[in-house]
Amino acid sequence: MKFEQPVPVQWIAEFTGSTLAGDTLQQATGINEIHKVTPGDISFVDFEKYYDKCLQSAATIIIINKQVDCPAGKTLLVNEDPFSAYVKIVKHFRPFVPASKLINDTAIIGEGTIIQPGAFIGNYVRIGKNCLIHPNVTIYDHTVIGNDVIIHAGSVIGADAFYFKRRKNREQQYDKMESCGRVVIHDGVEIGACTTIDKGVSGDTIVGEGTKLDNHIHIGHGAVIGRNCLFAAQVGIGGKAIIEDEVILWGQVGVSKDLTIGKGAVLMAQSGVPASLEGGRSYFGSPAGDARPKMRELAWIKRIPELWEKVYGNKNI
Repeated sequence: MKFEQPVPVQWIAEFTGSTLAGDTLQQATGINEIHKVTPGDISFVDFEKYYDKCLQSAATIIIINKQVDCPAGKTLLVNEDPFSAYVKIVKHFRPFVPASKLINDTAIIGEGTIIQPGAFIGNYVRIGKNCLIHPNVTIYDHTVIGNDVIIHAGSVIGADAFYFKRRKNREQQYDKMESCGRVVIHDGVEIGACTTIDKGVSGDTIVGEGTKLDNHIHIGHGAVIGRNCLFAAQVGIGGKAIIEDEVILWGQVGVSKDLTIGKGAVLMAQSGVPASLEGGRSYFGSPAGDARPKMRELAWIKRIPELWEKVYGNKNI
């Protein structure tokens, strides 16, 4: 998320109760997770094994839970609870704004777009030309939708990221990471009924031009879906996954977080993807592997009783 105007680090330190180190005259221009940061951004780190990654990232201002050497040109905000400090900043600059009507006055809707009865269009939503939004679609604040997009009934675009920090030895064990990102849907996308697309924690969840989604699909926070992809019903995409152009995912494919599926890959139904896959190949199984060897494995598994009887007769194992 980018701020409307730069914010002095002195103010941020006072607001979060942090101690400043490094460049104390810095101006913050946004706030982002580590994998989305750009120069001027605030990020946070609270595990020592990730210190170097965060300190060497593009982030200019880093909230950290230990005094360490500050890299040149950066600012540290030392705070015993960086997660909570980060969330406090997010809630201040992207507060929840209650709606008073189904289509908010701040929404911008393009010429020729049809909004069916019962659809909800939140604050600062932008919808392009010649779109069709069917009944009971919910479009959360700050969502951006291109031209010629169809969204079928009951879909939810822009719900919060499923992101919680576990706190041990507390009655309330999970602290919510407040989401300040968006969903961005490009031109020519069609989204089936009852599909859900979560906003990014701090950046954008993106659905590329011409991609078609079936019913009952879930796309997690910060995922990037390429152009002209085709996803069948009940596909689930984990947060921050990258699905490149022209990928086909058939029914009930499950894709884990933080991975990449290469351009033109095809995943057969009910496959599970725990790690990145190369493009231009067909995959099957869980964990997903090349489709033909996986099919041969299944064929041999089916023959186990027959082979057992040939070798051991009717003896039990």
